[in-house]
Amino acid sequence: MKETKGGFKIVATNRKAFHNYHIEETVEAGLVLLGTEVKSLRAGNVQMADAYASARRDGLYLDKMHISEYSHGNLQNHEPTRPRKLLLHKKEMERFVAKSQEKGYAILPLKIYFKGHYAKVELGLGRGKKLYDKRETLKAKAQERDTDRQYRIKR
Repeated sequence: MKETKGGFKIVATNRKAFHNYHIEETVEAGLVLLGTEVKSLRAGNVQMADAYASARRDGLYLDKMHISEYSHGNLQNHEPTRPRKLLLHKKEMERFVAKSQEKGYAILPLKIYFKGHYAKVELGLGRGKKLYDKRETLKAKAQERDTDRQYRIKR
């Protein structure tokens, strides 16, 4: 777990989402978790490479996010890939769901962190990248690394 200057403890980031999608908008949402899920999250046992949010009748849910079972748990341990409810204001949720209904858009988790003692997730509205967009992004990053390296050598 890393700690940032705002006092947030970042548990995990979804780097694959930034590689496969253009992130257009972000919003912070709360997570409804069980006790053993919180303990496992604090230990950093989470994978969200294939996770996404989907709308259901009673709200927005985070699907396919894998929070490993708590090592010291008992028979009441949680199911690792169960859908987890997201806590958002109604207008934010409606706006995000309406945009995600358009072709090529998805709601993705970008970061999971603790704010105080509440688990939060940063959701992003992403538009899928084409293969040539991914190549351009990789070229730009490589070029930026090279210029930074040259600058450091000169200093």
